[in-house]
Amino acid sequence: MGQLTGKVALVTGGTTGIGLAAAKRFAAEGAQVYVTGRRKPELDAAVQDIGSGAVGIQGNIADLSDLDRLYAAVEQDGRGIDVLFANAGGGEFSRLEEVTEEHFDQTFGVNVRGLLFTVQKALPLLNEGASVIVPGSTAATSGAEAFGVYAATKAAIRSLARTWANELKGRGIRVNVIVPGPIDTPGLAGLAPDTEQAGQLKDFLASQVPLGRMGSTDEAAAAVLFLASDQSSFTTGSELYVDGGLNQVQV
Repeated sequence: MGQLTGKVALVTGGTTGIGLAAAKRFAAEGAQVYVTGRRKPELDAAVQDIGSGAVGIQGNIADLSDLDRLYAAVEQDGRGIDVLFANAGGGEFSRLEEVTEEHFDQTFGVNVRGLLFTVQKALPLLNEGASVIVPGSTAATSGAEAFGVYAATKAAIRSLARTWANELKGRGIRVNVIVPGPIDTPGLAGLAPDTEQAGQLKDFLASQVPLGRMGSTDEAAAAVLFLASDQSSFTTGSELYVDGGLNQVQV
């Protein structure tokens, strides 16, 4: 406990799943936590769940004016940002023949464009030695069917993280990628059209994992905390896989 005492952490997309679990863990470790979300009821519920004086700021990272408003609110704290978990993002299944302009633009607009400007606009507020954590995915290298556009955004994020780690090294700012495998989140279940098919999807994903199960959001959050804390002070430009061995071990 206390790994982030006295620090300020910002989690975008912090109302559910890994983002919410990480925000709760940051708060438990002593950080002042800011979270963002697009929907106010879910954001209010997340703030209450996180506790410890968490602050919710409603907005969409794909809207640059929302990002400006976000950082203006954080700046009022006066302490800068020590941990930025640019977690907001998402995706949907779509095979090559089904991809539309809307699907492409929306997925890249949030996962790549939104993330890039989330980090860029944070630069004036990032403290010396801050940790920036961006969300990758095992899909980036697996070639999973019907996930081509989403996977391409995650490959782009990996590339950006390498460049940013190099560009920000002079300020001691570390940039790393958290790479979850199949994590049991509402977002993953939402990829299926109904509860029954969601269960089938989870069973299939668990069967592909060497450890024989899906991961929990708490397990993913523990890895995010490692990258956020001084425990990873000599780690930058790296990918930390939390995938139960999915992309590491053949079964």
